[in-house]
Formats: sequence, C-alpha cells, structure tokens
Amino acid sequence: MSDIGLRSERGPILLALMLSMFLIAIDSTILSTAVPTIVRDLGGFAQFPWLFSIYLLAQAATVPVYAKLADTFGRKPIMLVGVGVFLVGSVLCATAWDMPTLIAFRGLQGIGAGAIMPTVLTIAGDIYTVRERARAQAYLSSVWAISAVVGPTLGGVLAQFASWRWIFWINLPLGLFALFLLWRNYRPAFERHRRRIDYAGAVLLTAALVLLVLGVLEGGVDWDWLSWQSFAVLGGGFALLIAFVLVERSADDPILAPWVFRSRLVSATALVGLLIGVVLIGLVSYTPTFLEATTGASPIVAGLAVAGLMIGWPISGALAGNVYLRIGFRSTTLVGSSIVIAGAVWLAGFAFTPSALLTGVGCFIVGFGLGFVANPSLIAAQSSVELRQRGVVSGTNALARSIGSSLGVAVFGAVANSLIDDRGGHETAAAVQAGAIGVYIGVAIVSVAMLFACMAIPHVPIHEERAR
Repeated sequence: MSDIGLRSERGPILLALMLSMFLIAIDSTILSTAVPTIVRDLGGFAQFPWLFSIYLLAQAATVPVYAKLADTFGRKPIMLVGVGVFLVGSVLCATAWDMPTLIAFRGLQGIGAGAIMPTVLTIAGDIYTVRERARAQAYLSSVWAISAVVGPTLGGVLAQFASWRWIFWINLPLGLFALFLLWRNYRPAFERHRRRIDYAGAVLLTAALVLLVLGVLEGGVDWDWLSWQSFAVLGGGFALLIAFVLVERSADDPILAPWVFRSRLVSATALVGLLIGVVLIGLVSYTPTFLEATTGASPIVAGLAVAGLMIGWPISGALAGNVYLRIGFRSTTLVGSSIVIAGAVWLAGFAFTPSALLTGVGCFIVGFGLGFVANPSLIAAQSSVELRQRGVVSGTNALARSIGSSLGVAVFGAVANSLIDDRGGHETAAAVQAGAIGVYIGVAIVSVAMLFACMAIPHVPIHEERAR
C-alpha cells in the first residue's frame, strides 16, 4: 500500500484520524466567540476562563498514561475509548445547567482529548512508512488550519442564530462517524501482551502534572506568583514528581521507562515540541487582541490573520518528506527553525506599524517553518524505536507540546500584562501594541532556543519501513 490520501486503501483510517483530530482542534477554538452568550445564559463570568484551563489541564495530565496504555493494550481500544469519552463529555456540556457543571464536563472532554492526540500520531506512525509519514502528517496538520478558520466563525454563528449548545452537539455525528470508520477499517498488526499495569506511577504522574500545569496556568492570574498558593500547588507538584521517579525505578512496566529520559533523540525532540507549544500559544493568544485593538479589525479578520499560522504548516509539512529524505531529519529541522525565527522577527518588526495583512504574512512564515520542524522531529523520534515503544514516544512529544502551551500562557501573559499596565491598560491601543511587541520579541527568543534544540537532535539514519 503505497498510495497516500483519502481515496487510497488506508484512506478511511486517515479520514477517521483527521475527524478525531478535528474534534479536539475545533473545540479549542470554537468556544472563544460564544463565551459572551454562554455567560449571559449560565452566569459565572468570573469562572469562564476555566472552560479553557480545565480542558488543557485534563488533556495534558492524561496524555502520558494513555500513551503507555496504547503500547500495552493496542492503539485501537485506546482510540475508541478516547473518542467515546470525548463524545460523552460533549453531550454533557450541551446539557449543562450552570457554569460549574459546564466546566466539569469540559474537563471530561479534556480527558478524552488526552487519548486522541498521542494515539492519532502513533497510528499514523504505524500505518505509514518513513517516506510516507510526512505527507500523512500534513493531512493531519491541515485539520488545525481548517479549525483555526472555521472554529471561531462557526462558534459565533451558532451562538447568535441557534444556541451555544450546538457547539457541543455537532461533535456527536463527527465523532460517531470516526468511531465507525476506525471500528470497521483499522486492523492493527499489534499483539496484546499481559503486563502488570503501573497504577501507582499513573496516579502519581497524573496528580503531579495536574498540580504543575494548574500552578502555571493560574499563577499570576488567580493568585500571585510569590503567594502561598503558588508555593503549595507547584511545590506539591514537584514533590509528587519526585515520588513518581522513585516509584518508577522499581516498577515492572513503568509508565515512563528510564530509556525515555536517557535517549538523547527523544529528549531533544521533546524539547523541540515544548518550544513549538510556546510559539503557538504566543501567537494564537495575543495576535487577535493586538489586531482588534490597533487596527480595528473584526474578530473574523483577526482570526484569518492567525489562521496563516495553520495554513503555512500543512504546506511545508507536505514538502518536508522530500526534504528530510534528501538532507536528513536534523538538517530539515534546522531549516525550519531558521524560517520560524525569520517569521518571528517579521512580526516583531511590523508590530510597530500594525497591519492585519502583514501580521497574517508573518504568521504564515512562522507556520511554514514549523512544518519543517514539528513533523520531521516527531518522525525521527518514532523511527528510532520499536513498534511497542512508539506510543510512549508520541505521547512524550504531545505532552511536551501541551506543557509548552501552558508555560507560554504564563510567561507571555506576565510579559504582556506588565507592559500593558505600565502604558495605560487594555483600553489603550498603544498599550496593547506594546504588549504584543513584547510577546513577539519573546516568540523570536524562543525560536532561537528552538534552533539550538534542533542542533541537539542526533543523526538518525533513514531506512524504509513496512507499513502496518
């Protein structure tokens, strides 16, 4: 099976993976424009940021556990469970009666999303060869481009002309169709082996990640960084993380095996994934506000400018396969990170003369560079391990990107808010512009760090694999 695409023999599986990815991609964007309507209906204005935080928190905390389970019990059952939990969460969100229940059900969605993200990447790594994998990843990346454009617009339309509850109901037919395609067409070449499940490790790691991500998300927002709450939450997270490391040393089949940390390739690519998460959240979170405040752009125009980020990514992702087959994984990521730096410098420079068009071009350049970084680095890590270890590698990369997003929210939020407050507050266009310039400079600095992280990726010989 050498053909790649939705009409090929593996097309139904690829479509199922794209639909599953679309569920979690669009749910990260579609809710933003409907928040005012939701608050008017349910109340709880002060609590609404948790609609986003709880989703990210639950997703990040469960990724490594699901990734290990996918290596233990197989990709298919974990994928089916993940999509199923996500759909149950969606139905409950659609029937929520107040803000606390909606927040709780969003957390359930996040638990399902934690299984979908790494398992989609792992299945794609299983069924496509190294030569084919970049094009397959480009299809998956295109889902984020579509959701970046469609999500905010669709959320606003549904909230205005129907009901915000339809934002969650529309997940049902998409998810059920994805489940049907997976159930009928995906026949993994995977032998299940009885292994002792590392319950202690799973609980400790999940609890540690919950506290650490919570501390990063809420520090400087709900409490001061130097408050007792920060010390308690972050200190508790680090304490549980230390306990997790100690427990894993004696576990028969640990959630995160020691070889993950000893592998220079896995560690370097995970660091690259973390920095990608920082770059993405910096641009997605602050660009729309910057354009609306400084140029008077409508939310749709501002959203389209940011969509340039996700449009450039799948284009370069489709090209990346031919590039890394010629010059190798490491060199391809170096080219990509250099392009990302150029895009970040472009954004920082033109932020002094705000323009939706020029900002969109800058976002496109950054996205184009990321396609040459994200896909080859993940494929390099997947190609270096056996089939039974691929889930953990994919999960480690997905977890690193989620943690990067959480760190980015905290760091860029502190930078932007400090600059904005010093210059008159959010009502002042010049203050918002200064905050955006600070964020873009920060993104450029992180992009330089990404270049150095790519330099740390060791040479990986490219050999052809048999598709599974």
